[in-house]
Amino acid sequence: MKHSLWTALGAVIVSLGALGATQTAGSQAAFAPDPAPTKFVPANQTQMQMSFSPLVKQTAPAVVNVYSMRKVKRRANPFMDDPFFSQFFGGSTAPKERMERSLGSGVIVRSSGVIVTNSHVVDGADELRIVLSDRREFDARIIAQDAQSDLAVLQIDTKGERLPVLPIAQSGGLEVGDLVLAIGNPFGVGQTVTSGIVSALGRTNVTDLSSFIQTDAAVNPGNSGGALVGMNGELVGVNTAIFSRSGGSNGIGFAIPAELVGRAVESAVKDGEIVRPWIGARTQAVSSDMALALGLDRPRGAIISDIYPGGPTDKAGLVKGDVILSVDETLINDDSGLRFKLATLAPGQRAKLRVFTDSGVEKTVTVKAALMEESPAPDAREIEGSNPFAGIVVVNMSPKLAETMDFDPYVQGVVISKVRSRSPAGRRFRPGDILLEINGVKIKQSKDVARAIETGNASREWNISLDRAGRIQSGTVRY
Repeated sequence: MKHSLWTALGAVIVSLGALGATQTAGSQAAFAPDPAPTKFVPANQTQMQMSFSPLVKQTAPAVVNVYSMRKVKRRANPFMDDPFFSQFFGGSTAPKERMERSLGSGVIVRSSGVIVTNSHVVDGADELRIVLSDRREFDARIIAQDAQSDLAVLQIDTKGERLPVLPIAQSGGLEVGDLVLAIGNPFGVGQTVTSGIVSALGRTNVTDLSSFIQTDAAVNPGNSGGALVGMNGELVGVNTAIFSRSGGSNGIGFAIPAELVGRAVESAVKDGEIVRPWIGARTQAVSSDMALALGLDRPRGAIISDIYPGGPTDKAGLVKGDVILSVDETLINDDSGLRFKLATLAPGQRAKLRVFTDSGVEKTVTVKAALMEESPAPDAREIEGSNPFAGIVVVNMSPKLAETMDFDPYVQGVVISKVRSRSPAGRRFRPGDILLEINGVKIKQSKDVARAIETGNASREWNISLDRAGRIQSGTVRY
């Protein structure tokens, strides 16, 4: 009976072969997926009784549990920490720190022990432990993580042993209605497999960056970082979030597409960090009113609202008001979809953009994706002494530094990156303030701040001009 079921299932599921096959060092498991199988609706009882067990046996060994532990300090209590008072509350002081544990899932994507999971699963971890499907345990370290894409890449020491892997889908041929399996460890009960279909693609209203796969396969807390597997045994997504008011599965789960996962893993293994190239253009979604005004047949694409001078978009000759309709023939519906598509490009890769210009014509331009620049150099300076600026740290802002500090990458000039608590500057300045002028000295670089303060140290009055959240504020500070 098992043989007959597998024969029938062969029309839908492609046998993967052993995922633990011998490999060359640092490469993925020897695996060559067959062409995409023909898709059909079950037409008889035999087809309705088909089993996913052969597929699960091949893929589940590559899904792991990720245990994250971090130390959390207890807030000081002047009574409980005092031996005199503590004797009235049990005779001992409470521990000053405790170990907080959390659980998630992960997927082995390199036989040498490279694992991909969610960034939020490992965020702030002091210790990481990986448990394989055969219950063996390994300590893990983070190679790279990126909160914006919610991806993290880990490494375990396998002592030369080759582990089973899930190959990352490369074709991008996933369609709404396709069958998928979600494999993970929900609620810590142990490895669990659920099935469902792809409910939607390109969901961009979950985060600012990604273009999520939506599935009705049951996804619950603990599934984060686990595998969403297609019927040919490839990793089509990494489960990351659920839409639920109760905290349990309501049939709406989200997964990060394999296209972005593969780029993140490649970047982490090669560069030790997850890098995202950019094209130097700020964009926004095209609304119905904007589409009507621009002459578009419907709201689509992402309109350029700002261009970074000298960036890739500027070099390609695009201007404000141009609408990006597609990138390498992938249709763009909004700015989140554009950011996702750009995040899948490698630095230096050339992409073809289909653009609707303000003159009402479409054209194709080639843009070279680039890493964000760190120019000028940050030249961070902490201001000290007896002046109203004592306690601030100023830096020369650049796109790369802005991304690192979670600032607007289009901010230019000298920015206050930090304000020391209980400092003279603490009452007047905020991180993100852009200094424009001090006592008549134009502030172009961080060294100008130091020069202006040195010149004005003998003064009791300080005339200051700054940009706070796009609003210019000027005033006199007496100190």
